[in-house]
Amino acid sequence: MDAVGSPVRFVIVTGLSGAGRRTASHALEDLGWYVVDNLPPVMLPSLVDVARERGFPEVAVVLDVRTRSAFQQIPAAFDELGQAGVVPQILFLEANDEAIVRRQESVRRPLPLQGDGRLLDGVQKERAMLATLRASADLVIDTSNLNVHQLTHRVTQVFGTEADDDLHVTIMSFGFKNGVPIDADMVLDVRFLPNPHWVPALRPQTGLSQAVSSYVLGHEEATIFLDHLEGLLSTITPGYIREGKRLATVAVGCTGGKHRSTAMTEELARRLRERGIATQVLHRDLGLE
Repeated sequence: MDAVGSPVRFVIVTGLSGAGRRTASHALEDLGWYVVDNLPPVMLPSLVDVARERGFPEVAVVLDVRTRSAFQQIPAAFDELGQAGVVPQILFLEANDEAIVRRQESVRRPLPLQGDGRLLDGVQKERAMLATLRASADLVIDTSNLNVHQLTHRVTQVFGTEADDDLHVTIMSFGFKNGVPIDADMVLDVRFLPNPHWVPALRPQTGLSQAVSSYVLGHEEATIFLDHLEGLLSTITPGYIREGKRLATVAVGCTGGKHRSTAMTEELARRLRERGIATQVLHRDLGLE
């Protein structure tokens, strides 16, 4: 494979059937990406060659278990891409069993690996087959509670910017009572801070308000925590980039995801942006009771 030619931003869209691969690929197409669906892995290096020759700067390939036995070709194909100086970003989409079953039953289509078994049998086979690819993913998005518009917005946030070699960070606030995000690279707990929920004037507000933000950030423990977290992220960022990881999600949780985690997320994002780190904010549970 010839490494000479126009630079190509290359993304692999993968994940479970019913988790939103089609929605993600449509979002990329709307952003101007050249998208190929269900390409045999052995053809990935050739696709990059064509993209370079024809001047396609952004290419995405939907790659999943529909390739059946050809799925085993992925490691060799990735090795060949790496030798040519192309490191694909991997976007992995997943959802819980309940969401997958609900979506598949609505379209009345069997899963690729379901065979004569139950739908859940097919889901478990896919999870096992995709486990290594998921572990290598640059970004995992759990779509269990996302509609198509929310998923489209998330993909647009991440891939609608110019490519570069820096780390792009998403800071996500959440509430532990609604479950820990399974798509986070790092999970942090700020429930040690005083809870504005118990202050009557602050209870109806959120961490986006100045009053709640001042209350949360006004405690010395919050400043110490953020200082240590900044240092931690500064330490791991060069390693992430060296290992080819360009996307990272840091989840900050409190009890309900309304006050402390929201305020701390906004402040952490502000600090990272001041350091020149491309940072996006996602408040997963804001507005939920």
